[in-house]
Amino acid sequence: MARIAVLPPAVADQIAAGEVVERPSSALKELVENALDAGATSIDVAIEDGGRALIRVSDDGSGMERDDAVLALSRHATSKIRSAADLVGVASFGFRGEALPAICSVSQLAIETAPADGAGTAIRAAGGAIAEVGDVARRRGTTISVSRLFYNAPARQKFLKGARSEWRSIMEALTAVALTRRDVRLTVTHDGKPVLALPVAASLRDRVAALWGADAADRLLDVEDVQGAIQVSGLVERPSDVGTASRRTFLTVNGRPIRDAGLLRAADAAYRSTLAAGLRPSVLLEIVVPAASVDVNVHPAKAEVRFRDRWPVERAVEAAVRRALGTFDAGAAFGARRWSVGTSWQPSAATADVELLRAPPASADGLFDDRAEMSTVEPGDADAPLPAATTETAASAGSELVVPPLLQLRRTYMLFEHDDGVVLIDQHSAHERVLYERFLGTLERGEAPSQRLLFPLTLHLAPPESEAFEANRDMLERLGFEVEGFGGHTLLVHAVPMPHPRFDAERCLRDTLAALAGDREATAHARHERLAATVACKAAIKAGDELSPGEMRALFIALGDTRLPAHDVHGRSTIVQLSWPELERRFGRQ
Repeated sequence: MARIAVLPPAVADQIAAGEVVERPSSALKELVENALDAGATSIDVAIEDGGRALIRVSDDGSGMERDDAVLALSRHATSKIRSAADLVGVASFGFRGEALPAICSVSQLAIETAPADGAGTAIRAAGGAIAEVGDVARRRGTTISVSRLFYNAPARQKFLKGARSEWRSIMEALTAVALTRRDVRLTVTHDGKPVLALPVAASLRDRVAALWGADAADRLLDVEDVQGAIQVSGLVERPSDVGTASRRTFLTVNGRPIRDAGLLRAADAAYRSTLAAGLRPSVLLEIVVPAASVDVNVHPAKAEVRFRDRWPVERAVEAAVRRALGTFDAGAAFGARRWSVGTSWQPSAATADVELLRAPPASADGLFDDRAEMSTVEPGDADAPLPAATTETAASAGSELVVPPLLQLRRTYMLFEHDDGVVLIDQHSAHERVLYERFLGTLERGEAPSQRLLFPLTLHLAPPESEAFEANRDMLERLGFEVEGFGGHTLLVHAVPMPHPRFDAERCLRDTLAALAGDREATAHARHERLAATVACKAAIKAGDELSPGEMRALFIALGDTRLPAHDVHGRSTIVQLSWPELERRFGRQ
């Protein structure tokens, strides 16, 4: 008896449909993408019972002639490709062939369509078979109605979830379309009630505001970067706002919405040393790569792509997000978010786009160095001498650099006036950021100078702290600690780093070893980051330390030279901005 048989066409069609149409949202996604490929500028979506009863998509696209409309319900019929070569770098959504026959095989389907200069056609079909073809009066475009999804496949139908769950999945699919195609007007109704009415949006930020509100859009930073042939743009969440709302993620590659855990991990990696453990930021990124370097024909639902070389793409994503987090606008703010960058103390057009005083670090002798002092001058004096630490930057920029007048508040915050408002800097968080990046560079590129002690320090440690010392001994020596064992769990400290005159070496070393006890970071870089962050936290100046004007200036300049000046290593803001409009509103001037 023969054991192999050719399946009947109806069964084969239902199996093929299972690859594309998993649930109502899958069918909706295919219909909307077909509308976009037809050149639609306006799409209206109507859903009933979470898509289980009805999915209707109407567009103003190119429409179809009668012969094309009938042929579109045949398997392997497509307007998108003509040969296998067309699959490479395909730009349309329907690269696998039209989804209409797959959807039709498991539903009752109706099509009304008309080209710009032709008669309208109406088609009724069910279970993959055309039942009726006739005329209809309508404007250019296409309306497709899908009802009773999986009516003829009870095994598939029973796995549909409730109306609310299916509706959430539909909204996720529509949100991805709305974010991707901001040039298209989109309206959505559910059970006859309006849900979305999105006009054409000029930018991704405008579309985010229309979808989730202005507050959500205000929490996001602009990303715009080019690495070779790879372009990364979009929006990412400001670190100070992460955790205040649910995480949202959105990725496109060459205009195609995708899922890609590797790209999201790369974006998350850019937040290292700016967020507390366990927090995950919202990320909305659009990536453009050469068409030949990505294969989009790898997933039945077109939700994934394959890169010819993934590493450069992930590296470009991480670099782009990290650059966005390093801007002045990344700091926390009250009131308006959109700040110009440093124009009040960088008056030359040549330096107008420089980020928050991009100056070299303070001298190797320490953060607060007498050479950073300025003679007393009045603000705005054009002949004011520059701190030694900023002379090189000013010369290279081709313009004079003025350090704004700084005021210390409660021996904890530094305050200065900006064109767009008032800026406060947390002195401990700022110094922690400066030291972290300096220590991390030392651990990965060289050794720091140290100061030999006249009398060695004796440290008696608990066993876990002694183990932490042995595990991190080489790295501590690189940072400038010279330590030897003195029997048991006792250490003798002969030399220490000197990041600033108030540095308490004994307390820093004790607190660092206590914090590192039991630590088990996997990679060398992770261990470097962990140690640098811990030592920086313990070594930084504290709230309550009174700073001289010269010390404040030196800290301000050094902070401006860090890669991520707006946040310390724990994710707290170093900079908080209070806009003039917000102040005026508080005082009743607006």
